[in-house]
Amino acid sequence: MPSNASIPLQSSKTAILADKYSFLNLARHALSRHQNWGQVWRSPELKSSYDVVIIGGGGHGLATAYYLAKNHGITNVAVIEKGYIGGGNSGRNTQVVRSNYFYPESSDFYDRSLQLYEGLTRDLNFNLMLSQRGIMSLAHSRHEMETQRRWANAISINGVDSEVMTPEDIYRIEPSLNPNPTYPIVGGFIQRRGAIVRHDALVWGLARGADALGVDIIQQCEVTGFNMDGGRVTGVRTTRGDINTEQVGVAVAGHSTQLADMAGFRLPITSMALQAMVSEPIKPVLNSIVLSAMIHVYVSQSDRGEIVLGGGADVHNSYAQRGTVPPMEHNVRSMLELFPWMSRLKLMRQWAGVVDISPDTTPILGKTPVSGMYFNCGWGTGGFKAIPAGGETFAHTIAHDDPHPLVAGFGLERFYTGALIDEGAAAGVAH
Repeated sequence: MPSNASIPLQSSKTAILADKYSFLNLARHALSRHQNWGQVWRSPELKSSYDVVIIGGGGHGLATAYYLAKNHGITNVAVIEKGYIGGGNSGRNTQVVRSNYFYPESSDFYDRSLQLYEGLTRDLNFNLMLSQRGIMSLAHSRHEMETQRRWANAISINGVDSEVMTPEDIYRIEPSLNPNPTYPIVGGFIQRRGAIVRHDALVWGLARGADALGVDIIQQCEVTGFNMDGGRVTGVRTTRGDINTEQVGVAVAGHSTQLADMAGFRLPITSMALQAMVSEPIKPVLNSIVLSAMIHVYVSQSDRGEIVLGGGADVHNSYAQRGTVPPMEHNVRSMLELFPWMSRLKLMRQWAGVVDISPDTTPILGKTPVSGMYFNCGWGTGGFKAIPAGGETFAHTIAHDDPHPLVAGFGLERFYTGALIDEGAAAGVAH
């Protein structure tokens, strides 16, 4: 596993950036009522040629560009986004990050991502508002408790923090839980490093960091096709003109199949709408992220005071970013089963992200049948928590034309060899 130590940024631009949000600069700008701050990142013109083009201006695309520049010195990079950065799944999730996965391949990867999250505020000089309040998984029967004990033991064996809890432990952390639920709480386990992260801050911080290292971020630029020569990509066609390049990284989540179709191959993933919603803001009342796989809901409280809830994806394939009514009703009923007092709250917003789900619920990250083209997709409900490590390993894969050791088992070839990594149970509903 790569070292968790941050690599010093070498660019002179970065030195200026790092000073931008220093205490002295904050004090100086206070004298002008903070009216004279400059742009957080540039809005450059699209060049005709780049060493690498990253398609997708969400968390994974921006993180890939950032680590290409920071770790590998590849700065002639364009991130192209058909809308605005963070306008897709990166801005449509519930901000949960965790690493309590069952299989070693998943556990190593997601714990690396959590380690990076723990240092990103410092590395990016941008407050991501990481709040490690713990994620608590509830068990509602003797059989489910036995399963959770095995899960917690597997997590511990993988070297990740995990702690089995009694009902008394759970109610001590969350006293507002229903004391007499239809499905009694018989125990559970907690990963205390589990956290929430401000998702828009993550996108802005990565954009700012990548831009400072010389990466061009191009918004309102939609891909219309690819130029090929003998099975190798030679360029990207966009609504703002053609781009010559010999390396293309694609990180567009639920729309991955559309880009693969343009390149002439198929991906074994389906796209569905994953819903979430938030209540009106209230004073702090939840001390952790509460998850029930059996009731099928998870609930947390944002840094703004909103109660955040989510559940499973819609059962129908869709590119819609609204979702359907039945899953929304189910999520609300499930929330009220755990917290009846929340019935007094007003829902403020509801939305959906388009998630791409692979047959074994493990991501696809690596090379494709097209030489010079790489895909980062299939994250299903786990894309947000994977952003830092996804970007780091995808950047390594592109820079070396060879998968990073952490994602060596995540390639397309596993669907031919049968070496699947089925994380359906650990994926649960903790998106």
